[in-house]
Amino acid sequence: MVNIRILNQGNKKYYYLEHTIRIDKDFKNKRVYLGDTLPKNIDELKEKFLYEIFKELYTKKLETIKELWTKEFKNYPQSYKDKYIESFMIKFTYNTNKIEGSKLSLKDTANLLQENITPENKSIKDVKETEAHKKIFYIMLENKNKLNLATVLYWHRELFKEADPEIAGIIRKHPVAIARSKVELPLPAELETLLKEFFAWYNKYYGKINPVIMAALVHLKFVTMHPFSDGNGRISRLMMNHTLNSLGYPMLNIEYTNRNAYYTALERSQTRNKEETFTTYIIKRYIKEYKKF
Repeated sequence: MVNIRILNQGNKKYYYLEHTIRIDKDFKNKRVYLGDTLPKNIDELKEKFLYEIFKELYTKKLETIKELWTKEFKNYPQSYKDKYIESFMIKFTYNTNKIEGSKLSLKDTANLLQENITPENKSIKDVKETEAHKKIFYIMLENKNKLNLATVLYWHRELFKEADPEIAGIIRKHPVAIARSKVELPLPAELETLLKEFFAWYNKYYGKINPVIMAALVHLKFVTMHPFSDGNGRISRLMMNHTLNSLGYPMLNIEYTNRNAYYTALERSQTRNKEETFTTYIIKRYIKEYKKF
């Protein structure tokens, strides 16, 4: 619990936020100075204070995951590395498409992407998007450079050129809304400026903050812009994993079974303009995914 600590010096009062954390078997007090008057937005400051403590505590865990995973992965024979990546690709493709409404099962996806067996009585659109996602995933994996708009447009074009060519690689020119969501998405006239601002932010912070936090913010910021008519979630999850992979961290598969918690964290960040809600969710998911390390 965050407490407000008041220190008296003469006739002056000085206000601090204070919180006790446990690190292994030790307890440590964290404190931040507020000023000589109590701010009106104290609840917001408490929330940010806790988030900074959360990041400090968990950044070391994230770095340990990266270090130990990298060490283990390097010792795998190449054939096992290839199978590991293929297995991740199939699960990631299944889940990212399923979140967006695909009717293909995990078995359908595996048969299609491993054996070229087209599932019966399933949407051709779902099949084409699944095949295209596999292609883009491997292209993403080989790309170790920083992202730019041309790359993202290319990914989108390749993802939809067979399934929905009218929207493939094209920034939307019409307003959009998310069903059953209170999120208000940018108007088409705002997108050019927002995209420039996004990539300026991306280039400024890439490699300078923890890659898991960076990946979460890349996902959140891009999907909140919603620059495409369709496929914003899939592209933003590819961008998230590009950030992780290009900076040497293992990738993250957001499972369809966790979609409610995922959507809730995303919407709360968007409607309340609080990035820490979604980044906290991703950090927790990431640590749970790689808890063996």
